[in-house]
Amino acid sequence: MSSTTLFKLCRAGYVALVMMLGTWFIQQGVSGEYSMLFSLLWIVPLLLPLKGILTGKPYTYAWASFILCLYMLHALTLVYVTETDTLFAVAETLLIGALLIGFPFYARIRGRELGLGLKKKK
Repeated sequence: MSSTTLFKLCRAGYVALVMMLGTWFIQQGVSGEYSMLFSLLWIVPLLLPLKGILTGKPYTYAWASFILCLYMLHALTLVYVTETDTLFAVAETLLIGALLIGFPFYARIRGRELGLGLKKKK
């Protein structure tokens, strides 16, 4: 798979995740299940790597995986405890799982194309 194809897939998945979680958390805030402040603050960590992901910077893709782990924890917890939002929780889990695989692969492939990497000791 080329880095361009992987970049487009990862970027589309990330934007879909931001839209999906943003909509869900804001809806939870409006319905009163969560406070609106909590709902808005919960989205902020996901927006931190937005610029680097949209521009395709391999370093951003590498460290953004750590942020996705927080949301994977949320998704797996929601799968376990919810009775009403099971479909949403499974969709969130699958999307984040795909991104957790795609992000490091893109970072590695694109980093090699750009000549980035760790220098070997002589």
